[in-house]
Amino acid sequence: MSDPTHGASLAPAPRILAVANQKGGVGKTTTAINLGTALAAVGERVLIIDLDPQGNASTGLGVHRRPGQKSTYHVLMGEASLRNVIVDSGIPRLHCAPSTMDLLGAELELASIDRKTYRLADAIALLCRENDPERSYSYILVDCPPSLNLLTINSLSAADAILVPLQCEFFALEGLSQLIKTVERVRANLNPRLTIQGVVLTMFDRRNNLSEQVAEDVRSVLGDKVYQTVIPRNVRISEAPSHGKPVLLYDNACVGSQAYIRLASEIIRRERELRVA
Repeated sequence: MSDPTHGASLAPAPRILAVANQKGGVGKTTTAINLGTALAAVGERVLIIDLDPQGNASTGLGVHRRPGQKSTYHVLMGEASLRNVIVDSGIPRLHCAPSTMDLLGAELELASIDRKTYRLADAIALLCRENDPERSYSYILVDCPPSLNLLTINSLSAADAILVPLQCEFFALEGLSQLIKTVERVRANLNPRLTIQGVVLTMFDRRNNLSEQVAEDVRSVLGDKVYQTVIPRNVRISEAPSHGKPVLLYDNACVGSQAYIRLASEIIRRERELRVA
């Protein structure tokens, strides 16, 4: 099957990263919104696509659901273009395509739709072809639901690479092995360019021997795929979503904010190395 995201485009193609882990509570949405904010802060134009029915990425950016609002559900169903769904986050250079609870039924509805695994890829390709300078991005981050369902498969089919937040806990490697197998299947059958951009260790507690052990184990298995930056367990990161703000806006000086700034720098550096290679 042809790759739907590599059509001709006047503007440079955005780098599409799926932020995914089938486990919940690993800091996936937190990573998506704070990494997006950090990338925007250094001058990148960023779109966060919320593909989780819970909509935490949307609310974490202060984007609240309104009656009759068009969302990523309508994009997947072909009822709205991505350009018409995108809203301003209030943060310079950072936009959001919000989700609504309608996404809960999307998997069943997508089952009978043509190109059901490429709905997001097709929508992003159309956005690029429209060449609207107000909707032109250098990075698109897709916040996936905490499961390996058809929504996540849509994300992986659209993405250039996957970014995996991994909580420093006992079963971390077990969950990671399942995700790696899924990436391999998607690459073999749907999206041959999909790679693992990197794994970011989250909720890291230096006082806890388990955190250190998990970090050591993950690095021994994946080597350079694991970012040097680790995201610490930090109360300010936990508080920020209730204020509808990324932690970088809630408390720019806290250790959590500084970690996400370092992570953004590391990802940009890794992306530059990939382009040179």
